[in-house]
Amino acid sequence: MSHPSPIPFHGFGLGLRIPHYTDFLEAPQPIDFLEVISENFMVDGGKPLDVLMRVREGYPVALHGVSMNIGSSDGVDSHYLRRLRRLAERVDPLWVSDHLCWTGIDGHNSHDLLPLPYTGEALDLVADNVHAAQDALGRALVLENPSTYLAFPETAMGEAAFLRELCARTGCFLLLDVNNIYVSATNHGFDPDDWLERLPLDRVRQVHLAGHSRGRDMLVDTHDAPVPDPVWALYARFIERLGDVAVMIERDDSIPPLPELLAEVAHARDLADAARQHVA
Repeated sequence: MSHPSPIPFHGFGLGLRIPHYTDFLEAPQPIDFLEVISENFMVDGGKPLDVLMRVREGYPVALHGVSMNIGSSDGVDSHYLRRLRRLAERVDPLWVSDHLCWTGIDGHNSHDLLPLPYTGEALDLVADNVHAAQDALGRALVLENPSTYLAFPETAMGEAAFLRELCARTGCFLLLDVNNIYVSATNHGFDPDDWLERLPLDRVRQVHLAGHSRGRDMLVDTHDAPVPDPVWALYARFIERLGDVAVMIERDDSIPPLPELLAEVAHARDLADAARQHVA
């Protein structure tokens, strides 16, 4: 069954977090859209939903989930999908996104984005789950590449090839997290530019920019720091090859005052403008 595709949207925005609710409710901010964590608003009422609906009056909003569990052998929870659809019908979002991962089993949520083996069996399972989720939501999904810290010996294809085939089978779209690309490439020793060459870039609807931390043996996707220079450089190298996409700064911890994040948004916009002028 085919579903409405997310309409391309060109703009620069932020992930809306609690410390900045007042900033957005009290005055217009120089951004084009906001992204919110779906699960924080999948309720029937209360202050969070009231804030979201007030913010929605001034900005387009993207819904971004962390618990769809699209890679689970249990299938996607139908109750979760009903709640998410109800939220989407209220908000009328740019799109609904989540991660290419699994997050729990037997009803237990790990609250982590757990990796998949990139095998034919896993591809069949994820494709079935995407079809089920899209049927339940009545729209095409946008899926994000997560950071990974281990590789499975059973893996038969790369992540980019897995994503390409998943898009072809299901009609889903992509959210590229540039920080996650850089973290995974560093941890596993692959070339991030070559990874990008293997993707269907025409399926990209959104880009995340974020920071990370350095652990003892690898990089960790913590989203608690400014976007570092290598991530900016990777973004600048490929943004010119994308069409109309939504680009946003994502900060989930150690959240600074809003002006610091707005400066990063402005830098993302400047790099994209410079890249497109170079192409022209």
